[in-house]
Amino acid sequence: MNEEQNLVEIIQRQFRQNSTQLQVFNLLSDEKWHCRECEGKKIGSNQYAGGGGIQGLQRGTRSRPGLVIETTKNYCPTCQQVRLGDQWTGEIKSANSASNIPASLVERILQVYSYTDVIEQRQREKHELVIDHRFPMERWGASEPPHLTSMSDDEIKQKFQLLKKDASGNHNLLKSRSCERCIKTGKRGTPIGIHFWYQGGEDWPSPHQRGAEAEEGCVGCGWYNFEVWRNAINQTLTQSDQYK
Repeated sequence: MNEEQNLVEIIQRQFRQNSTQLQVFNLLSDEKWHCRECEGKKIGSNQYAGGGGIQGLQRGTRSRPGLVIETTKNYCPTCQQVRLGDQWTGEIKSANSASNIPASLVERILQVYSYTDVIEQRQREKHELVIDHRFPMERWGASEPPHLTSMSDDEIKQKFQLLKKDASGNHNLLKSRSCERCIKTGKRGTPIGIHFWYQGGEDWPSPHQRGAEAEEGCVGCGWYNFEVWRNAINQTLTQSDQYK
């Protein structure tokens, strides 16, 4: 058995049997490009590209390294269309996974924000809310340290915000897609299509791409702190009215 086959088998043993991530990994384990439309659909999961599939494989876990996966558009000979697809390079990287938030801390975070999502400002049931890390996982560069239940309210507000996840939409998913585009293109996010940044401009302003130092590049983006972003827009509009 060569070293490459051995790595594939080691990684395979780290997944739950019949899990979506194992199915996606088995598909990509040949290190060839695979069309999401043709081959991803065969796996039969709407999590193919998300945390249950590609994203989860890229991030890794505390017990499994992340995988270096390239996502590109190529011509697919099967469907004869130019499609989005994925290819594992055969490389692994340090895991970039989130620590589980203790149940008692979850309740405190929800209470700090009065069970209200930051974008629509609606009070919601617990199952309709996602506790979002302001600094996106895609830029962490390493696994997150354990969360302390003794976090202060100010520490909670510095680290988290609440986004909605209900039948009409998942704002956390929209943020993830925006952060992925930012990493790929160097252009920061535009929530609700509004081109405004409360600090800096559209271009990624930090020399750091990943790691704790990279968080400075997120400051100013609405996805990083929607409340501050909205308040800054309102203040700008008010000042504009004053000078009319």
